[in-house]
Amino acid sequence: MHPHAAGGAGKATAPYGSWESPISAAAVSAAGRTAEGLAVAGDGRLVWVETRPEEGGRAVLVKEPAEPGGKARDVTPQEFAVRSLAQEYGGGAFAVQGDVVVFSNYSDQRLYKQTIGDSSPLPLTPDYAGSVVRYADVVFDPHSHRFVTIMEDHRHSSSNPITTIAAVRISGPDIEEPTMLVSGNDFYAFPRVDPTKKRVAWIEWSNPNMSWDKSQLWVGYFNAKGEVQKRICVAGGDPTLVESPTEPKWSSKGELFFVTDRRSGFWNIYKWDEQSNVVTTLYSLNAEFSKPMWIFGVSSYDFLGKDGSSHKIICCYRQNGKSYVGVLDHDSDSFSKVDIPFSSVNNIVSGDGSFYIEGASASLPVSIAKVTLDEKRTMATDFSIVWSSSEDVAKFKSYFSFPEFVEFPTVIPGQHAYAYFYAPYSDIFQGSSDEKPPLLVRTHGGPTDEARGVLDLTVQYWTSRGWAFVDVNYGGSSGYGREFRERLLGQWGVVDVNDCCSCAAFLVETGRVDGQRLCVTGVCWWIHNFSLSCFQTDLQGWFIFIWDS
Repeated sequence: MHPHAAGGAGKATAPYGSWESPISAAAVSAAGRTAEGLAVAGDGRLVWVETRPEEGGRAVLVKEPAEPGGKARDVTPQEFAVRSLAQEYGGGAFAVQGDVVVFSNYSDQRLYKQTIGDSSPLPLTPDYAGSVVRYADVVFDPHSHRFVTIMEDHRHSSSNPITTIAAVRISGPDIEEPTMLVSGNDFYAFPRVDPTKKRVAWIEWSNPNMSWDKSQLWVGYFNAKGEVQKRICVAGGDPTLVESPTEPKWSSKGELFFVTDRRSGFWNIYKWDEQSNVVTTLYSLNAEFSKPMWIFGVSSYDFLGKDGSSHKIICCYRQNGKSYVGVLDHDSDSFSKVDIPFSSVNNIVSGDGSFYIEGASASLPVSIAKVTLDEKRTMATDFSIVWSSSEDVAKFKSYFSFPEFVEFPTVIPGQHAYAYFYAPYSDIFQGSSDEKPPLLVRTHGGPTDEARGVLDLTVQYWTSRGWAFVDVNYGGSSGYGREFRERLLGQWGVVDVNDCCSCAAFLVETGRVDGQRLCVTGVCWWIHNFSLSCFQTDLQGWFIFIWDS
């Protein structure tokens, strides 16, 4: 039953799709702010990137207010924007060390250094005309007092850039060319420097693979000059195993943790033993503790305690269409779920005595929250919103439709896929008992992205007007393990289209929607595939909508 459902008394009856709604296109656009990347400054306050539709999509660094309920402060001066174009999708556009931020500036793609509170960032990298050298995933190297970064060089080829791991000096009177540390493969990500010893971990992979298909985790050792002198492959080098390690992190004790999907096909957290070069899983679960790396800087887990000194890890995982947060004790291999209001979680970073989390739910828009744990670090004692993508969204609450998680059969016998179904809902209108609503099917991009069933005014725009809406996680989506994700290999434009048609057919057969009024929306490449394939199904009444970026 719909959470608002209490009968239709007092509601006006009107044809589905004709209802008036206060959720306008302008309201949808105004709710389009996003957050990207979380980091804790030296004073313990959070810093993140906020993109603003009202400023033409400009991305700025924002710092958490000193007092709860205060106003967050912009760190980035008006003439700058924080965004990397590395691998086109960017991400990982800044790093914080104490009260200093290093960021990639959108207009010229140079790295700049700025003291928080100062309005005059200083360039760290040379000025190459045309933004032909790009940087992402910047981290501090305490051993050589420099920053280590992914460097993507388009100077010799715009279509086939050279990607390396490089070092950037942060002191000295002159701006110098970054120093190459690791090269030779097609792609690199997650350079992470051990705070206790002179070594660095990173992820690399080669064409034609994507990072979630097959990748490798390496550890390199710095010599006295700060060069990577020798290296060892930690995961992904065994030809008998297909795996895609990701998100390496060093604890404050010099222990290396990472996420990989070896054998089980689900991304779980592992730990490396340097002496034996053996990796062991900390907690085995048929759930995804990470996601495909479309952007740099993803953080699905972190170490609790000041400076990450605890033996406990705060982490999130995705299982059966929902995100869960928990504390993993890597000494005792125990796991405790932490109950929070988010049903979808993207990023986690640890603070002093608390942690910050980016997430959302069916009633909460994408937000950043600060969570305080009890002394045993097994239960949340406080949950407070630090930032919201849409502070005014609550005024539409009486019109919200809440998602139903749906499992439906595909065209392959015995096989299933998943979706979130939103029934039409209005505070003042209802449909006639002898009419079924029209359906709008949405397919996500990627194609390895995932629909997550969270509050989205784009969805509510339609449902509040009397449309049914379904967000499909077709075969190839993330969140359900490698086997589900690989259904789309060699079948792009086939499996995804068939699954969306199967979902619509299921909703028609179960009496939820009108089989003569079926529409589809999504990214343009998908619509093209759909338009070529949908008329091969038994469903009638398909129309094509294009409303997405």
